[in-house]
Amino acid sequence: MTVPPSRRRSPRGPLVLDIRELGRRAGSMKHVVTRLPAPAGLGTEMIHVPPGALIELDLRLEAVMEGVLVSGTASTPLAGECSRCLDPFEDQTAVDIRELYYYPDRVVDDADDDDCQQVVNDHLDLVPALRDALVLSLPLSPCCRPDCAGLCVDCGARLDDLDLGHTHERVDPRWAALPSLVENPSLVENPAAIDNKEKD
Repeated sequence: MTVPPSRRRSPRGPLVLDIRELGRRAGSMKHVVTRLPAPAGLGTEMIHVPPGALIELDLRLEAVMEGVLVSGTASTPLAGECSRCLDPFEDQTAVDIRELYYYPDRVVDDADDDDCQQVVNDHLDLVPALRDALVLSLPLSPCCRPDCAGLCVDCGARLDDLDLGHTHERVDPRWAALPSLVENPSLVENPAAIDNKEKD
């Protein structure tokens, strides 16, 4: 069973493709190679596509019985924050896209509107498909480079900028009173004074 044709307005945005020349002839194809500016919100908090950055698309649009099958690749620059040293960095990635955009009169009743992409007035909005493919491919903990040493846990400096033997002297709290005993030998004869000194 099918639903009535969509009355939605044509999608707008930089990643919307016009497919009027493709028609609804099953088997007809169109090859699209273009560069389009990225909208905001592509990525995660740690790594994302900078808004306005050019996304290179190499796509094949193929008319099938149910709608239009979009397949191909999207190459895009990335901007992120290293999860180890917290420095900003830039990168490049390419993701595969494969999405079926249903004709409005071919959408089944039990289809989830959020998961089911549709052709709206002979236009396709690539943003949902690109976002899904991109977010799944991005690392959960991005790094500026694989061998980034991160930050010193004591002073917070970048370990890559410090000497190889960079360390901080750590005193075992059980021996913290020893320096005061060396400086003031009289404390050895009066252990209660040590307790008072530690309270101070």
